[in-house]
Amino acid sequence: MHYTTGQVSDPTLLLAHGFFMDESMFDPMRESLAAAGINLVTVDARCHGRTQTPDGEPFSYWDLAADGLAVLDELGIERAVIGGMSQGGYSTLRMALLAPERVQGLALIDTEATACTPAELAYYREFFERWSGEEPLAPLVAELAPQLIGGTDPRQWRAWTSRWYSSDRTAIMPAARCLMDRRSVLHRLSEITAPALVVRGSQDGNSTSQKSEALTAGLSGADGVVTIPGAGHGAAWTHPEVVAPLLIRLVEQCTARRESKRARSAPWPAMRGNRAAREVQAAQ
Repeated sequence: MHYTTGQVSDPTLLLAHGFFMDESMFDPMRESLAAAGINLVTVDARCHGRTQTPDGEPFSYWDLAADGLAVLDELGIERAVIGGMSQGGYSTLRMALLAPERVQGLALIDTEATACTPAELAYYREFFERWSGEEPLAPLVAELAPQLIGGTDPRQWRAWTSRWYSSDRTAIMPAARCLMDRRSVLHRLSEITAPALVVRGSQDGNSTSQKSEALTAGLSGADGVVTIPGAGHGAAWTHPEVVAPLLIRLVEQCTARRESKRARSAPWPAMRGNRAAREVQAAQ
């Protein structure tokens, strides 16, 4: 399993990428997060990037959640803010359900908690049948790039389209089955109490405003949906100058919350707790 980690040790932000992408999708934010003193850890999901996946081996987003926790174990990181874009958000929610004691906060970017609708499932089945078949790839890539990344500037797509053209077209199929077979965790969101940031691009036709609002309604730690004007499904890639400050603020909020808990067990807890509360308000 391939992952990349920063040079600082704490606090840690673990981010999971979207479908057909890899951990490098967060590279545009890496420098600004490091400058804020945040250790950014990014992971290539199974069947993506440089992670080695046994041919045809089935897996679920619960497995990807366990993979993320295994990376934290490998790095000796006990607790982290976790997050993801699209399918990365699916595994993020499951990480929070598997190990809530290790999750300081959640960043949910252009994602959802539900299963595929019948219409989405029908579309995916047709699309992946075409993708893994003999059909010329160009029309499929032209269809995929605006939906998956967003925007109208092909220059923002080239880093990914070039990889799609050179990839093994059948290798993605276990990940496609994982995507299509996922079940809703909407009914379990009340179990997640950590602070949560929910972000979506205003032009995202996949993670709609209704799906994002359902996330915030179910997560007690969420405070509304942050909508990025003009962004599509890949807001983290196309609008890093907007997404990075939101992530920094979330990590600072979670760090202040942790310090507040420590202060309550120290002398003069009321005084220190009030200071921590002001710091949280300032971060917001």
